[in-house]
Amino acid sequence: MLAKWPLLAMAIGAGAAYAAYPYLTLYRLDKAIHNADAATLEALVDWPAVREGIKEDVCDLGAGDSSPAGDKALAPFGTSFMRGLELHAIDRAVTPRAFLAVATAMPAGPSGHGPDGAGLHVAWAFFDSPRAFSIRLQPSHPAETIDLEMELRHGVWQVTRVWLPPDLLSAGSGS
Repeated sequence: MLAKWPLLAMAIGAGAAYAAYPYLTLYRLDKAIHNADAATLEALVDWPAVREGIKEDVCDLGAGDSSPAGDKALAPFGTSFMRGLELHAIDRAVTPRAFLAVATAMPAGPSGHGPDGAGLHVAWAFFDSPRAFSIRLQPSHPAETIDLEMELRHGVWQVTRVWLPPDLLSAGSGS
């Protein structure tokens, strides 16, 4: 019976470490933003996946747009051309360095020691599955939330998807 206690303690310790791991990743993300550490952001965020998700959201947001005025024969081309420009702009804008440039330009947060992600705080964070973790960020001022999803890949939690509020998507895309 005594031989089972170390195994039970190891199992409980491993479970606690696994449960705490995504929260540690959130802490590392916060510190990387505060310290303008692009290398850490590069490692903790799957930037190509995040860009693709934002592109999907921008396209979904623009799907209901009416055709531009003028020649109806050229309207699909014009819409396609403008959408291509928007998607190219997302490729340039959604990078660790560009993100840090925006974050460091924001006023100091409540702590007074630098950017605070526009006053964002974690509203909730939980496991969706053993390999997926969801986070909801709430701005300090009344606004829509920002949702993140992290996935466990090769033993590392990475942000793989970001859902921005529609007003932020349309402001960023120029729609």
